[in-house]
Amino acid sequence: MPADTKTFAICVLPGDGIGTEIMEPCLAILDHACRKVGGISLENQIWPAGAACYVECGEALPKATMAAARKADAILLAAMGDPAIRYADGTEITPQIEMRFELELYAGVRPVRSIAGVPGPLADPRAHALDFVLIRESTEGLFASYGKGVVEEAEARDTQVITRKGSERLFRFAFHLAGQRKGAGAPGRVTCVDKANVFKSMAFFRDIFEQIATEFPDLDANCAYVDAVALDFVRRPWDFDVLVTENMFGDILSDLGAGLIGGLGMAPSADIGDEYAVFQPCHGSAPDIAGKGLANPAAMILSGAMMLDWLGHEHGRDGAIKAAALIRDAVDAAFLTGLKSVEFEGSDGTARIAEAIMKALDSAPAQAVAGMG
Repeated sequence: MPADTKTFAICVLPGDGIGTEIMEPCLAILDHACRKVGGISLENQIWPAGAACYVECGEALPKATMAAARKADAILLAAMGDPAIRYADGTEITPQIEMRFELELYAGVRPVRSIAGVPGPLADPRAHALDFVLIRESTEGLFASYGKGVVEEAEARDTQVITRKGSERLFRFAFHLAGQRKGAGAPGRVTCVDKANVFKSMAFFRDIFEQIATEFPDLDANCAYVDAVALDFVRRPWDFDVLVTENMFGDILSDLGAGLIGGLGMAPSADIGDEYAVFQPCHGSAPDIAGKGLANPAAMILSGAMMLDWLGHEHGRDGAIKAAALIRDAVDAAFLTGLKSVEFEGSDGTARIAEAIMKALDSAPAQAVAGMG
C-alpha cells in the first residue's frame, strides 16, 4: 500500500434480518472501488447491535459498539429491528434512532435520484431523471417525544419541540449542501417545508429559515407547506433541489420520494452531525425475506457510496469522492442491463445484483479513474 494512502476506520453494523446479506457485497464493492481509485482504503470493523443483539446480551446498542462508533471515521449500518422482538413496554427495538440522539446526528439526508433502468410510477419523461435531496431534522420536532410520550385514560400526548439551535444548524447544513450541489450543476435552491400557517412552532421554524437564508445570498430560498409539497412530489418533483423540514414531515416525504425512484430498495440515506455520520439504506430489516438471498443490495451499496463521498469532502480526499461516483455509475450501468429485483416482480436476488454492479465497476473506462487518489 503506498505510503500516502489514507485509511478510514469504518464501524460496520450489519444489524438484523437482511442486514448481513446486503452488508457483505456492499463492503466488497466499496473496497474494490477504493483499490481501483488508489490512495484510499477502508478498515472495516464489524460490531453487534440490533434486535438479535438485544436477545443475546440484553442490550440493543452495547456500550462497546457505541465506543467503536465514536472512534470511527464513519458508521455504516445495514438494518436493525424485528417486529417480533420488542422491549418490555411493547415498542420496537430501534437503536439506530437512539444513535441519532447519542451522536447528535441532526441532519437526515435522503437523496432522491433516478436510476437508469429502474421503473418509477410517473409517466412524464422528466420524472425519469430526478435528482433532489430531502433534509429532515433528526433530533427534535415531533421525534423529541421519542420515549417520552404520555398516555392517559382519556388522551395521549406527544410534544413537538423546535429549537433555534437545532433549526439554525439544520438550515446551514441544507444551504451548504445546496451550494455544493450548485457547483456540480444543480439549481442551488433550498425549500423550507413546514406548516407555518397552522402551528406556531412551524412559523418559528420558517422565520429562522428566512434569517439563515440571508447568509447565503448566492442561493435561492423559498418556503412551502408540507401538503403542497406532497402534491408536487407527484405533480412536478423535477422542480426540487434541496428541501429541508422537521423530522416527522421528512420521515413521510422521504418514503414518498423513494417511491418516485422505484422504492426503498433503491433509496440510500445518511444521518449526519457535526462530528459523526451514519450511512444506511432507507429500508428495514425485512425479516420475511431474510436468509433467502432475495434482498436488493442497491440501497446499501449507494449508502456506502454516500459514505465515501462524505469522507472525501470531510478529509479533502478527492479519491474518495471519485470512488463514490464510480459506484453510483456502476449501479446505474448494472440496472440499465435489465436487472429486475424481487420488489419489481423480478428474479434477480442479492448475489446477482451485487455481481452485476461489481462487473460494471470493473468495466469503468480507464479515463474515469485516471488521476484519482
